[in-house]
This record gives sequence, structure tokens and C-alpha cells, in this order.
Amino acid sequence: MLGVNDLWLFIVSGIALNMIPGPDSLFIIGRSAGQGFKAGSVASLGIGTGTLVHVFAAAFGLSAILATSAAAFTVVKVIGCLYLLYIGLSMLFAKVGPTQNREADKQPIPLAKIYYQGFLTNTLNPKVALFFLAFVPQFISADSPNKALSFIFLGIVFNINGMIWCHFLAWSSSSVSKKIKQNKRVSYYLTKFTGALFVFFGLKLALSKQN
Repeated sequence: MLGVNDLWLFIVSGIALNMIPGPDSLFIIGRSAGQGFKAGSVASLGIGTGTLVHVFAAAFGLSAILATSAAAFTVVKVIGCLYLLYIGLSMLFAKVGPTQNREADKQPIPLAKIYYQGFLTNTLNPKVALFFLAFVPQFISADSPNKALSFIFLGIVFNINGMIWCHFLAWSSSSVSKKIKQNKRVSYYLTKFTGALFVFFGLKLALSKQN
């Protein structure tokens, strides 16, 4: 089918890989916990759009530039790192005390902003592009008449699986947050912890290499 091998194995592997925690999952959890399922769903869609950018870039060879050019990889990596650090530090240094009402609860972040934040969180991570270059080709037949089309098909399947998982994360996070929000102190420290994790992922990306 479309020059694809072992589709079932690709789907199972993709689901397992999507479940591994990372900046995307953390972003969805944070937005869902702060503003509910709808915000988490929009964050998921932004991340899904970013994934499609990587899929099409890899299918048409653009991601190969990141794999072969140290300069290109470094530029995207630095931008992505700075963006993750920006999100993390914004949470860490938010001027809200553990017993105060959170301003974010009064003035929700616009859904459009959440969408493009999710999009940037995914798109500005060069490791995602390298992942698709390394993972997807294993499931494309050597005699496939159109390898780009096969790549896009598998990428869309992977993204659909990812969206299912991301929306589950959004739902579960928003459900749990309803109870947590009753305790301002717990909510405060959870925000700080999430910010620290974003800083961690930003630094981890800064130290990452092409291979």
C-alpha cells in the first residue's frame, strides 16, 4: 500500500514514541491545566501543524539540510532553545505568590496565541526533523514508485496517532487541574515545576547534536 512496509508495526511504534514525554507533551499539559481542555486541544492542533511541517520538509529533502549542515542545525537549535527557555523562565519568574489568585485564571491566553506557541514549540525543534528522517524511511519499500508520497502518508498516520494521544493528555490534564486549582499553593508550585522542566528541555536541546 503506497509502497509501505509493516504499517501495523509503524503504528504501534508511533504510538509508543508519542507517549514519551517531551516539550510538546509538557506544553499541552500546561495549557490544559491552566485553561481547560479547549486550550489543550488548540495546543495539540498547533503541535500537529508543526509536525506536518517536518513531515513535508523531510519528504521533499529539506530536512536533510539539517542533517548535513552543522550551521543550519545550530541556527534552528539555538532558536528553539531560546524559545523553550523563554516559556520556562516566564513561568518561573511570574510575579504571583503561592496564596494569590493567578492572573492567568482571570485573563486566559488567547487560543490563537496558544496555537502558534504549540506550532513553534514543535517546528523549532530540529531533533523532530532528524527523527522523521531516521524513523520513517525504515517503513518505505525500496521499490516504492513515489517515496515522497509514501513518506507523507506515513507522516500523516503518525500525526493522527499523535493527535489522539495529545487530546487524551489535554483531557486528563484539564480534569486533574480542576481539583488542583482549588489549592492555590499547589497550583503555584506546579507552575514553577513546569517552568523548570521547560528550562531543562531548552538546555537539553542546546546540548544536542546532529547524530
